[in-house]
Amino acid sequence: MSNLIGEQTMLVTGANAGIGRATATELARLGARVLMACRNGERGAEAQAAVSEEVPGARTELLVADLSTGDGVRSLAEQTRQLTDRLDVLVNNAGVYTREYTPTANGLEMQFAVNHLAPFLLTHLLRDLLVNSAPARVVTVSSEAHKRGQIRFDDLQGEQHYSGMRAYAQSKLANLLFNRELARRFGGTGVTANALHPGVIATQLLFSGFAPIKLLRPFLKTPESGARTSVFLAVAPAVERLTGLYFIDLEPARPSQAARDESAARRLWRISAELTEMDPEENS
Repeated sequence: MSNLIGEQTMLVTGANAGIGRATATELARLGARVLMACRNGERGAEAQAAVSEEVPGARTELLVADLSTGDGVRSLAEQTRQLTDRLDVLVNNAGVYTREYTPTANGLEMQFAVNHLAPFLLTHLLRDLLVNSAPARVVTVSSEAHKRGQIRFDDLQGEQHYSGMRAYAQSKLANLLFNRELARRFGGTGVTANALHPGVIATQLLFSGFAPIKLLRPFLKTPESGARTSVFLAVAPAVERLTGLYFIDLEPARPSQAARDESAARRLWRISAELTEMDPEENS
């Protein structure tokens, strides 16, 4: 990757608040052109204005898309193409937590759709931009919650028995299996793929989903601290040639055994391809 960050274009999903906005802010501070993908146009405009206030001269552009549906992800990919013919960094940051079973407009479980299928499909749709911009990077925000996860291939959508925390942990494990297989498929292209745990962060997602944790608020990381590893993986020369890894606090970490299961990664890839209507063998 060129050291001239000012020449680079970076896309951050879930950029309206929390870690996503903090990531967009820091990348803009470093001089990158930052495409801020947000679900809500009004909140996205507020976030963009906040970044501009904190970083005078920030080069940001707002993209609005609902990543809970395939059409929404495809819209984001198309908006990206309309704005740029290159993409140096894709930060798959957007995520949700739902206590109750919540179906998307496509009839899929919300957490599985937004946390896993959206980055899976978006990365696929933008693959050529990334490869043509190589060296380029894909950064995916996972969580240590993955260690509590299990890929329930017989009930990926939680229709048989739903637990919000179990669905969340499964989606974060899916992030790491996706990252592992993505790194393999990007082999030889000059595009790297790495994932991370941002820490336990004081964000609206956390407080809306895990009510008891409000008591621990004084001990939680700020979104700015949580964004450090995302920014590091996006721009640091030290990780330019590293791929397929999982990071915590700027350092490689060992994920769970389930997250290192290559057969599960390939099986999940095939199923995800079917659910998003893409060719599972493309770029294999």
